[in-house]
Amino acid sequence: MGRDHWAAVASRIEIDLSEPHLDENVIWRRSIAPLLSDLPDSAIDIWAYGVQEMLNNAIDHSSGRKIIVTIAGNAARMEMTIADDGYGVFRKIRESMNLEDERHAIFELSKGKLTTAPDRHTGEGIFFTSRMFDSFAIHSGSVCFSHDGDDNFRILENERPVAGTSVHMTLANGANRIAKDIFDQYSNEDYAFSKTAVPVNLARYDDDALLSRSQARRVLARLDRFSTVLLNFEHVEHVGQAFADEVFRVFANAHPQIEIVPIRANTRVMAMIRRARANSR
Repeated sequence: MGRDHWAAVASRIEIDLSEPHLDENVIWRRSIAPLLSDLPDSAIDIWAYGVQEMLNNAIDHSSGRKIIVTIAGNAARMEMTIADDGYGVFRKIRESMNLEDERHAIFELSKGKLTTAPDRHTGEGIFFTSRMFDSFAIHSGSVCFSHDGDDNFRILENERPVAGTSVHMTLANGANRIAKDIFDQYSNEDYAFSKTAVPVNLARYDDDALLSRSQARRVLARLDRFSTVLLNFEHVEHVGQAFADEVFRVFANAHPQIEIVPIRANTRVMAMIRRARANSR
């Protein structure tokens, strides 16, 4: 593919949500896939999954009037934004689950298996899409759920409130992975979504330390839906005795069928985890 070709790849697509029988696969095939036709199959595979999942979320959940898809790319990478003018994903989750605020909604969303329409959705789309792309961000209201590779998830403040929901994704054209690679990381031998990775750092508010049992219970909410839980302690400097005890003794004893695996924990955090596990014997 030539650099001149990619310099010309820039497009804006408007989708009227009042149209009956909208189909995200039809939108992908007719309006978006032709613009990406020169990409390697592996990149198209990821774009096909992520775009259709995000379009489906906007069609089914946003209660908006329109979706705007903007696409730009060059010889190295592509980026895409899918924005609707609807209710706002974090606000909708917060209200449907009676959560404290939109930051708490983001944390629950990061765990997977979360949907406000369980009769129509499994709650897997954002979990897997966020892990397929080089960078992924959802802006809605005053906050942003951001992922910039290597499972580095963050909650950021938007410079100004964002109406509706805006999803931004980027991917290198030569990315050496396919969608199945990501599914396999979190699936069992029956291809069920059985494993999750929880960015524990997102349970904090500002610079709060993770000390209490109530904070631990926030981390543990809904994790009984999985058979393996990877607790990612990256960017967590230390945890309190009560926090560690609630996770690695109380919850572990109550759910022996669930494997709880701490990852990227520093020596201070691991020392507290070992202490809690020792007390459970």
